[in-house]
Amino acid sequence: MSASHLANLKKEVSAFQKTDTKLSLLQVVNTVVPLVLLWWAAYASLSFSYGLTLLIAAVASGFLIRTFIIFHDCCHQSFFKSRKANDILGTITGVLTHVPYCQWKHDHSVHHATSGNLAKRGIGDIWLLTVEEYAASPLWRRIFYRCYRNPLVMFGFGPIAVFLVQYRFNRRGAPRKERINTYLTNLLIAAMYALLYQVVGWQALLAVQGPIFFLSGMFGIWLFYVQHQFERSYFEKEEEWDYVQAAVEGSSFYKLPRPLQWITGNIGFHHVHHLNPRVPNYHLEEAHLAVPFLQKATTITLATSLKSLRYRLWHEAEKTFVSFKEAGPIIRGIRAAAPERPKRKGKAAAAAKIAAGARTD
Repeated sequence: MSASHLANLKKEVSAFQKTDTKLSLLQVVNTVVPLVLLWWAAYASLSFSYGLTLLIAAVASGFLIRTFIIFHDCCHQSFFKSRKANDILGTITGVLTHVPYCQWKHDHSVHHATSGNLAKRGIGDIWLLTVEEYAASPLWRRIFYRCYRNPLVMFGFGPIAVFLVQYRFNRRGAPRKERINTYLTNLLIAAMYALLYQVVGWQALLAVQGPIFFLSGMFGIWLFYVQHQFERSYFEKEEEWDYVQAAVEGSSFYKLPRPLQWITGNIGFHHVHHLNPRVPNYHLEEAHLAVPFLQKATTITLATSLKSLRYRLWHEAEKTFVSFKEAGPIIRGIRAAAPERPKRKGKAAAAAKIAAGARTD
């Protein structure tokens, strides 16, 4: 794409950067109210069948994901026209989703500003190594990376590690306002659980909230993972990286069935969102349909998205994701071509050299 085409594309999408307060309020009502009702229904079903409880909890987890999309839009200041209204609702929905508003807003802004930039990885994204970096890594780092990228770890242990542990602490160097917001979020989460404990007891609380928390966290991580980890994604070095290209080529269009598209707040139109994060979630599809070029974005479906589970490393030369198995021959070639390091002399050899020198003297 030419520079003028890229600029034009961004301008076309900016037309959908408009907040509709009525639509925003309607979304709060049709998301949070069903979430509360489903939570209570899951609790009430405990006396009938835990299988029914789990079924209701699974549906409730979908509404918690939808709540996160509202939180997400508040972080981008796109849900309401008022910054204060976004901050207040963002903090409240952050309590429900267990994510501190100010901290996540910072990290996610960095993610948008650096997505696809190989020189600026590490904040607000999934840990990714290139094939060359993996080949040069010490054994302990390769083992740790393999564990991290294992689907059982990422989607099984991940929700607990991220939403229950990581987000309870401030990042290093966080400003005072951000630190206070994290403390406030933690305090309100504790108060919420204390109230629920008093009303339903710890066993019922764990039986209902446990699966809702875990399933929403697992699918939330999946959505974030799959929309950047597809075969021909976009990753470039600093000097070649471009924001618009990273948005439309490094973010997929996750074409979901209508019910799932609704419950996930249109986040499947991720290429549109990355191109202009100020477009509210309820205008993303409209922008996608109005701008023909956006319809050329990489499209993945529920079936094809499962392929991304095998993607582990980014191959810079081919500009594609590869599995560890596919990377094996490439890594062996890299190591074979690398200059041989000088062998270290052992203590015995060093001692003999010293002794020889002494005899010469």
